[in-house]
Amino acid sequence: QVQLVESGGGSVQPGGSLRLSCAASGSILSIYTMGWYRQAPGKQRELAATITTGSRPVYADSVKGRFTISRDSAKNTVFLQMTSLTPEDTAVYYCNVVARATVPTGVSSSWGQGTQVTVSP
Repeated sequence: QVQLVESGGGSVQPGGSLRLSCAASGSILSIYTMGWYRQAPGKQRELAATITTGSRPVYADSVKGRFTISRDSAKNTVFLQMTSLTPEDTAVYYCNVVARATVPTGVSSSWGQGTQVTVSP
């Protein structure tokens, strides 16, 4: 199984910055996509940013120019640098990894436990 450990959430004032990290471990053979989704209270989970091996990062329109996703392939870790945060960015942020593993066999999608990001004055 693929385990994901997230860190870096917290509270910040509008205009501030936070950096999220997500480390994947387990019986990983290869990682295809690593990304961040977010879910605000009363709303559906939505994509924030993803990065796929061999492709350019994909960002939600709402975070373009403010968020940067990056990946340390050697450490199976993905980062989300968030700047110019607004109250509308307040949500639980979930890490997602699509990977091929030995247990279970094949390609699967795994989710982290979520980390709270709160932006308020």
